Amino acid sequence: MYLTKEVKAEIFKKHGGSEGNTGSAEGQIALFTHRINHLTGHLKSNHKDYNTERSLVRLVGKRRSLLDYLKKKDIEKYRDLIKELNIRK
Repeated sequence: MYLTKEVKAEIFKKHGGSEGNTGSAEGQIALFTHRINHLTGHLKSNHKDYNTERSLVRLVGKRRSLLDYLKKKDIEKYRDLIKELNIRK
């Protein structure tokens, strides 16, 4: 499986502040980005997998709404996170 407990804990430790802080917007955005990158790679080889495509679109929408929230809340964290995760606006 591509997303193990260790990978998830590392993502939240790096972006959320601690492993237990799974509710932070930064940690969730980083987790969604990891999942989006994985699904994008999957769809490159399985272009007719429409269920995965739908899931990818939903994840991108969730990440976008969290990014908008973070932008309103703290613009500096937003800019740092976009630069670190290589998300284009």
